[in-house]
Amino acid sequence: MTRPSVSVAMATYNGEKFVLTQIQSIISQLAPNDQLVISDNGSTDQTVKIIDENYHHDSRVELIFCQEKGVIANFSYALSHCRNEIIFLSDQDDVWLPNKVDVFLEHFSKQPEIDLFMSDITVVDNQLEVMIPSFFAYRNTGLGVGKNILKNTFIGCAMAFRKSFISPLLPIPRKVPMHDMWFGILANKHHKAALISEKLVLYRRHEDTVTTVENQSSLREKLLWRFRIIYFVFFYRVKTN
Repeated sequence: MTRPSVSVAMATYNGEKFVLTQIQSIISQLAPNDQLVISDNGSTDQTVKIIDENYHHDSRVELIFCQEKGVIANFSYALSHCRNEIIFLSDQDDVWLPNKVDVFLEHFSKQPEIDLFMSDITVVDNQLEVMIPSFFAYRNTGLGVGKNILKNTFIGCAMAFRKSFISPLLPIPRKVPMHDMWFGILANKHHKAALISEKLVLYRRHEDTVTTVENQSSLREKLLWRFRIIYFVFFYRVKTN
């Protein structure tokens, strides 16, 4: 069978410390017709310069600039530029293991009814030393709409989905609590989400990390998030063709 085409949506903001390592770990797995869309959200450090100097002549890399601030808006903008069949999400500071793309594509091929897969990951520090060997074990990750509304275990850096799934969801509504949570629960709601037990990402946690392994929001914020995710999962009308 012909290998599906791949797009990767990466969101960057002041990621000069680690972005080159992450891009290298991704680009080594892409075919000539694949695509890495990097959406920068107004970096004031050397992030854009590093990307431009190293990948200016690589036709697979597309550097774009999101004017609306925020990680959700930035990912939404990146996703809107992804043209290929299978789309991966990527943070700017992780490292993909060398078999990540192949493993995901194999699962998509074997399970055509599934729209979204998420793999396990290993949480590491600045120097890639292991902090948490298995995110799945640490968070008790599992499918289930109610389970993930009460305690979300979906994480974007470990996700890939079909373009046919994501296109009707764009642009991501501004009040969605978090894009990856929404994607995962929506796919799960329609029995089109599945987990991959292999650990395929080194998920780097450091002092500048935007996301965290644990939810450190206040009780009020957690209740508001759950109210909003329930609305966007059960009552929000997505686009239809």
